[in-house]
Order: sequence, then C-alpha cells, then structure tokens
Amino acid sequence: MLAGKRAIRVGDQILKEIANLLTQRVRDPRARGATLTGIHLSDDLRHARVYYSVLGDQEDIMRTQSGLDSAKGYIKREIGVRINLRYMPDIVFEHDPTLEMGNQMEKLFQKIKMGELKDADE
Repeated sequence: MLAGKRAIRVGDQILKEIANLLTQRVRDPRARGATLTGIHLSDDLRHARVYYSVLGDQEDIMRTQSGLDSAKGYIKREIGVRINLRYMPDIVFEHDPTLEMGNQMEKLFQKIKMGELKDADE
C-alpha cells in the first residue's frame, strides 16, 4: 500500500477530530470562529499542516491564529487519546485565504452583473 494513501486517510481522521474538538471542547473564544478547510499530513505521519479560514480582517486572523496555537497542546493530547498512532504529528495551523478570495470574486461578479444589467436598460 502506498504511504500517501495512509497519510490521506489518517489526515482526514485527524481533521475530523480537530473540528470536533474545536466545536465542542476548546473553550478559547479566539479559536471559535475558525473553519477548518483542509490538512496536509506528511507521508511519515509526523508533520501536519491544518488549514483554517476565518471571515474578518487581518486582526481577526491573528486573533484566531493565537487561539489555535494556544489550544494546540490540548488538541494534540486529545487526538493522541482518540487515534492510535505510533507518533503524534506536530500540528501547525496555517491560514487559508481561499474563502476570502472566493468571497471577493463573488462580489466582483455581482458588480459586473449589475453593471451589465444597467447597460442593458439604457
């Protein structure tokens, strides 16, 4: 079996557990607004990059980042209890700007559409 396939399966399981922990167990209000968008787990299962998105400005992103970093130890400990792995991966939370970019593009498309409608009426 390819190592990458196992990394994907384990990564998906870790992502589900982190999402569950963030919604039900983590009490830090700074981490509450985060939406997990993906995970990249190395083939040796020792390093995990967890991608999150949060709506708001740069200050909201920094606040959420510090909340997630603060909860990282608790999250790693809980995942170690819930998932049987030889090594618990080192977790790094990284902001994923794709949702904000998509939101900006949607607004731009709406402006273009409204502009076309105004031109058609004239």
